[in-house]
Amino acid sequence: MKSDSVKKGIPQAPHRSLFNALGYTEEERRRPMIGIVSSYNEIVPGHMNLDKITEAVRIGVAMAGGMPVVFPAIAVCDGIAMGHIGMKYSLVTRDLIADSTECMAKAHGFDGLVMIPNCDKNVPGLLMAAARVNVPTIFVSGGPMLAGHIDGRKRSLSSMFEAVGSVAAGKMTLDKLAEYEEKVCPTCGSCSGMYTANSMNCLTETIGMGLQGNGTIPAVYSARIRLAKHAGMKIMELVEKNIRPRDIMTKDAFMNALTMDMALGCSTNTMLHLPAIAHEAGVELNMEIANMVSDRTPNLCHLAPAGPTYMEDLNEAGGVYAVMNELAKKDLLNLDVMTVSGKTMRENIEGCYNTDPSVIRPIEDPYMPNGGIAVLKGNIAPDTGIVKRSAVLPEMMQHEGPARVFDCEEDAIAAITGGKIVPGDIVVIRYEGPKGGPGMREMLNPTSAIAGMGLDSSVALITDGRFSGASRGASIGHVSPEAAVGGPIALIHEGDIISIDINANKLNVKVSDEELARRKAEWKPRQPKVTDGYLKRYAALVTSGNRGAILELPKEMQ
Repeated sequence: MKSDSVKKGIPQAPHRSLFNALGYTEEERRRPMIGIVSSYNEIVPGHMNLDKITEAVRIGVAMAGGMPVVFPAIAVCDGIAMGHIGMKYSLVTRDLIADSTECMAKAHGFDGLVMIPNCDKNVPGLLMAAARVNVPTIFVSGGPMLAGHIDGRKRSLSSMFEAVGSVAAGKMTLDKLAEYEEKVCPTCGSCSGMYTANSMNCLTETIGMGLQGNGTIPAVYSARIRLAKHAGMKIMELVEKNIRPRDIMTKDAFMNALTMDMALGCSTNTMLHLPAIAHEAGVELNMEIANMVSDRTPNLCHLAPAGPTYMEDLNEAGGVYAVMNELAKKDLLNLDVMTVSGKTMRENIEGCYNTDPSVIRPIEDPYMPNGGIAVLKGNIAPDTGIVKRSAVLPEMMQHEGPARVFDCEEDAIAAITGGKIVPGDIVVIRYEGPKGGPGMREMLNPTSAIAGMGLDSSVALITDGRFSGASRGASIGHVSPEAAVGGPIALIHEGDIISIDINANKLNVKVSDEELARRKAEWKPRQPKVTDGYLKRYAALVTSGNRGAILELPKEMQ
């Protein structure tokens, strides 16, 4: 066993004395040592129940003959961090989570790991760590929140942010806003739509690292506790068979995840996380292929914010495996990949059928013939611009209008809520990319303000930052190269005419190459927004959004 390095032999006598200090018995030390990475905290609603999940995993590990050992991982609540300096610290935690988990796992010689994440950066961060450490590992998340109910309709966090915009536009009273506050987030769990957390938990199931139901069983269901116990038991089988993350997270598995991403209509943040996880697994996942995958993959789900259904509905309709079975009808997946069940994906999804065509469209009758995410290119975005196509109104799939240019999120929000943005405008928010932010803030506040004010059918937003999975509308993010490194988005002037054609995957400013070259020659880098602490180090190491915003040493240090 790998843990023998800290438990067996005369040189390990001091180590055993420390295990004695921890209260572990000799009988426990003879068993495989399983690290349980618990993301429990009391600031993230999706994590407040993880103490229960952790205890269930501990029971499962012990039942199956293992030695469970719990250690923590951090997590930021994107909703609470939204709209202020806190959002600069969201994406950057993904790498802190990966690094700290790697340190803990390798320093203590664990034979296997059970990862217990739930919210946005926690899931990809732990997947990155799993690929790095590469000991048998299984994931079990905390599960999604149930939807809220207002006036007989289901609601979620995106409704809350849009309500703020409605108040600013005089379309909602403060009393109604207070009702939304009370009702849109009724339980613990990751927010109830197909936002980033639920997207990544579903893709963890798809990629083979989580058991059936990991992405969809609601946080408050007892089935989630049973799932956690089964995950604790299953890790012992994975250790015995030495099935490791890199045996599961193969090129084919990532292609399955990208295909399911398009079918489910996941958050655009998956276009940052999948390449970063693949990088750690030694797999190249270039986002150049995203449109190719999208072109062949129909969009089968319109969960909030794209439509009126929620994670609880997807769960009742058959969950992730039912969607995979729809795609399997047209051979769009490689089903012979290994999974943490110890079986192939083909064996896993057998008999898992779609029970509600209003939630999961049959593949013969999709919402759209192509996928939920599109990669746009053009003279604004030579590398990439990402849009959640499934959440864009039909009339905004093609749009042309004047640029309204802002060099930070706060200035844009002030203009939107102050009534200075009018139908036809295209809001450009720059210097919010991985380096420029630093930290690539989510733009849920401005997109929600646009939607809440009734402008989502006439106003688009373009940024080198990113969007929450709760954003909807013609919101184009991850524009690369970013403004901070002199990307073309830095060269746009107020009033320039921008052309968006999502169907043709194009994003251009109607300015000549010669004029853009002249502006580029005059452009000067901005002074860093942050000059100390972790963000300073992050900005120095982070790469472009189209590469997954991975951290990389400068060339002279490689």
